[in-house]
Amino acid sequence: MLKPVHLFLSAGLLLALPTYAQKLSPLTVEKIMREPAQWLGTSPSNVQWAEDGKTIYFSWNPEKARRDSLYRLAPQGGTPRKVSLREQLSLPATSGEYDQHYTRKVYEKDGDIYLLDLKTQRRRRITNTAERETEPQFALQEGAISYTRGGNLFTWDPATGETVQRTDFRRGPRPASNEPTDKEEKFLKAQQLALFEVLRGKEQDARARQRQQKALARLRPKAIYLGQQTVRNLRLSPDGRYVTYTLTQEPSGEKVALVPNFVTASGFTEDISTRTKVGAPQTAYQLGLYDVGRDTTFVLGYKELKGLDEQPAYRKEYQLQAKAPVPADTSKAAAKKEKPATEQRRVVPYGPFWSDNGQRAFLVIRSTDNKDRWIVALDPATQQIRLLDRQHDDAWINGPGIGYDEGNVGWLPDSRRIWFQSEETGYSHLYTVDVNTGQKKALTSGRFEVQRAQLSRSRKTWYLTANQTHPGEQHFYSMPLEGGPLTRITTQPGGYEVSLSPDEKTLALRYSTSNQPWELYVMENKPGAKMRRLTHSTTPEFESYPWRAPEVISYKARDGSDVYARLYRPAITQPQGPAVIFVHGAGYLQNAHKWWSQYFREYMFHNLLADRGYTVLDIDYRGSSGYGRDVRTGIYRYMGGKDLTDQVDGARLLTEKYGVSPQRIGIYGGSYGGFITLMAMFTQPEVFRAGAALRSVTDWAHYNHGYTDNILNEPYNDSLAYARSSPINYAAGLKGALLMCHGMVDTNVHFQDIVRLSQRLIELKKENWELAVYPVEDHGFVESSSWTDEYKRILKLFETNLRNQPPAASGVGSSGH
Repeated sequence: MLKPVHLFLSAGLLLALPTYAQKLSPLTVEKIMREPAQWLGTSPSNVQWAEDGKTIYFSWNPEKARRDSLYRLAPQGGTPRKVSLREQLSLPATSGEYDQHYTRKVYEKDGDIYLLDLKTQRRRRITNTAERETEPQFALQEGAISYTRGGNLFTWDPATGETVQRTDFRRGPRPASNEPTDKEEKFLKAQQLALFEVLRGKEQDARARQRQQKALARLRPKAIYLGQQTVRNLRLSPDGRYVTYTLTQEPSGEKVALVPNFVTASGFTEDISTRTKVGAPQTAYQLGLYDVGRDTTFVLGYKELKGLDEQPAYRKEYQLQAKAPVPADTSKAAAKKEKPATEQRRVVPYGPFWSDNGQRAFLVIRSTDNKDRWIVALDPATQQIRLLDRQHDDAWINGPGIGYDEGNVGWLPDSRRIWFQSEETGYSHLYTVDVNTGQKKALTSGRFEVQRAQLSRSRKTWYLTANQTHPGEQHFYSMPLEGGPLTRITTQPGGYEVSLSPDEKTLALRYSTSNQPWELYVMENKPGAKMRRLTHSTTPEFESYPWRAPEVISYKARDGSDVYARLYRPAITQPQGPAVIFVHGAGYLQNAHKWWSQYFREYMFHNLLADRGYTVLDIDYRGSSGYGRDVRTGIYRYMGGKDLTDQVDGARLLTEKYGVSPQRIGIYGGSYGGFITLMAMFTQPEVFRAGAALRSVTDWAHYNHGYTDNILNEPYNDSLAYARSSPINYAAGLKGALLMCHGMVDTNVHFQDIVRLSQRLIELKKENWELAVYPVEDHGFVESSSWTDEYKRILKLFETNLRNQPPAASGVGSSGH
């Protein structure tokens, strides 16, 4: 699920502020939910090196403007300087592609293509057209540049300046021939030509024009008619013989949910078209191949893929339920007749990815149910593929460096081995596979995740970001090309976002801790080198309060798994005091870590609660990121299962270890956290006395396909998973006090979700709930007035039902254990 959108911190330089500052303590909702740009500080973001390594560029907002601006700073330090619009227009794009030796960079900017010489910093404009050119790449071994314009592939030769169109894709069907097709028409045409000389002359002229057009056509790319399909991802092979492309076919006639927007400038209600719901037909993909030499096109087949016809494991559960009695006729013929036909799953191809020497290529292919990922060698001459690696997961394929597309993949410099990341061992690690022998090798291993991996420009060293020391810490490492021990470069606890200088001698880092927002630093690319701070973004008002560094703890869940959490404790512990459990959003997200949380508003609210005597537990429940495959997929086919019992086990921890009253525990969260809050209030009423569910999914059958299908499959194929995972089915269990908050123009979790649940609660005659709606807010709130109103209601809910209630002597209710 998409995580709630939080504005990054906005702030000013201390030099620009008065010498005095308003004191923040005591914390109030009104203070901490103000527009962050006006009081907290803006962290630098989007850090990039100039191509010559002499300047660091980053987004920042020290002047408290409505949005960030581009700033520049020398790595030696000094005063950051705002980059003028004129200078911005002259800068090369931060994205683009480098040649093998990092001497040139090609990029797109404002719809045109540019070539940058990295030694001289000379920029050459390749295109200057009203039509948009995109996807520039180095193509052909002679050093040409390829790019896409109007759905076709072009190349440009820097030596001659010649531009060549390489494909001619055309929408619609192939035009019908004017030649007669049946016997009657052929006879009539022959008769007309035999009778009339003028017709014979016209026919001869037409034939001559056709011969001329065919001769000219041989000098141009083949016309390829797409029908109703569209084409993208055009790639030219290094020898120029093949063009590969992805064909997509969109489903037609599918219903799309509309979200009404009531507060508009026009004064009229305006409908926002959003998305289909889970289980709707999805886009179909094919890999096309144009053999230029043979002037022929092919569509790649996948029948050689191992496991392509395997049905998901969960289907067996339904097959056993529906299994009919054995028929009387047990002959082989009858059994063969009754055996269902094998159904091949649909796939999505990514690539091809060509080796440095241009002689080999591979594809990444994923099944549309996301339970398989294959890496295959591709021979375009024969249109054959050969399996190199298959990763299968009965749940779904994902993880750092794997994702939902091709993932983090590439060639080693020997042009013989492919590198990739895989969760084969249960944790995302780096592997290589030899395309000749099929031999696979793990370059990293252990009970930790490689979050990011890249090869150095010299192609001799790996640079990795990993949580090897602790699940809640990320550090930057180097490693030899062939694998071996990881050398840790960063040392201070916290989180790092690292950008290497072009010569890879210096690191620009965004660094933060759990109670200090992100700032920009530089350091030498050496283990344990000293970090030098370049920015100071927080304000005196923010710094006037002693923000807690929450403890990162772990506890055992009921099934023996380790669960990590952030713990906030009041300065003076109150026996049998109140507690709140916070449930982060997104599902697959980590928040029990040692760097500045993207949930910075919630972090400040937890400090406020602790000041008022609450103990706060912020749990990385089952489904969270940072802990490997088993935690990631622990919610498969049952959201509201282990992810909820992790919250209940956290509540028991609070009562048994931290002296919290079992009758004074509340729970809240947004998005996925709102969903868990609803499940907690409906199914664990003896554990949670009050809950605030924000922008919550109430029925997974109404959410999107891309997220939900991975975890619960399709609703018509796995109805059991949806029935036990959707809070609306458990609403009758509500006993405690429930607050629900939802934006009315939420295009992610639609407002319809909370309306349907409200009607269900009304029909169930439940009275201890309320719904607060926010007419101008999408999924992630933007307006400080909305944040303030929402959190004042949350605080009132907890103060009324938790802090102002007498403690109880009994333990946590038995309903969850």
